Amino acid sequence: MRYKIESIELTPLHVPFKDYVIKAMKESEGGLGMAIAAEEAWLGGDFVIIQLKCNNGSIGLGESFVWLPETGVSPYQIIDTVKNVLAKYVIGENPFNIRRINYRMDVNLARNEVSKGLIDMALYDLIGTIKEIPACYLMGGKMTEEIPLSALIPIGSPMLMKGLVRSYYKKGFRTFRLKLGKSIEKDKEVVQSIRDALGNDVHLRVDYNQAYTPQNAIRAIKAIEPYGIDFAEQPVKANDYLGMAYVQKKVDTPLMAHEGFFSLRDFIALVELNAVRVLGINSERPGGVTNALSAIEYAKMRGLGVVIHNQPLGIASAMHIHLHTAKYDSIDYATELFGQEMLKDDLITFPIDYNKGFAKVPKGSGWGVKLDSAALNRFATAETIVID
Repeated sequence: MRYKIESIELTPLHVPFKDYVIKAMKESEGGLGMAIAAEEAWLGGDFVIIQLKCNNGSIGLGESFVWLPETGVSPYQIIDTVKNVLAKYVIGENPFNIRRINYRMDVNLARNEVSKGLIDMALYDLIGTIKEIPACYLMGGKMTEEIPLSALIPIGSPMLMKGLVRSYYKKGFRTFRLKLGKSIEKDKEVVQSIRDALGNDVHLRVDYNQAYTPQNAIRAIKAIEPYGIDFAEQPVKANDYLGMAYVQKKVDTPLMAHEGFFSLRDFIALVELNAVRVLGINSERPGGVTNALSAIEYAKMRGLGVVIHNQPLGIASAMHIHLHTAKYDSIDYATELFGQEMLKDDLITFPIDYNKGFAKVPKGSGWGVKLDSAALNRFATAETIVID
């Protein structure tokens, strides 16, 4: 049988945060739980769910998580791009031709890695479903049955942040991403209090969300370096690549770009400028599984660390877990998947097994998860678009 993609279905969603998450965020300036100066309160996640339907009845699932202050595109813009530009390079194509599909999307549409990555992600699930194998076997295999996780701690008072760390420590987490950026002094107080409370038994990474100028970023990072930091995320403005390079030259702590990294070319430029020493990757950055695999291979050839991090729903969480187990020997840090902690629903019929700071690789074909149609309808912000 010649496999052929017959239709694409796209659904925009908004899934609210859990009440305790919103409450914790409200205790920070701006109600965002981070140092980004956006004016709108962050009350939940905006997503696009894609379903690629094959002529043999198989379905491939993908998911994009977007937030305008960082991603710069809305779910409706992604849907419009897929419907009016990219669909013609997908409909009627054999899903096994991933390289051909990606090539055609790239040469006919500049940038838009989030939209193209959404399709690429669903292709891996579709192929795994057709072949009746877990998707990780399309990326290299399964190296472990479970992966270690990191907890996300929103910016707040030292007491609040230390309390949240203790809570997740009791649940089995041993790695924590601390949102910083209120001031150099307060940053130091938070990190010092957590290190003093839990000792060297935990790993700490920090995320500044573009809070500082390059000069102040150097001061801020040097202030917390004595407490053992795995890496510091986006200390300066997203488009200040030279500023990142200047900071990385002056500090010992590895830097990681997030808001300033969307494409493979972005990452290569940052590496060539000696602006980063850690690759931070997820399904939207640099877009899909194929680009993620390329970025990881490049990072390891350059001797850089690699971490996976995001706050997705169940589909993308499963994708990240499969990616981690397939590239387990190349992933240097615990993966951060915090959607299950933050969001009111994960949109899958059976939850992923999270336990004691670890996530088990979902069993079954493709991503090993099934879309909850009732939840899809409940959280949809517009009707599903069908392209055939």
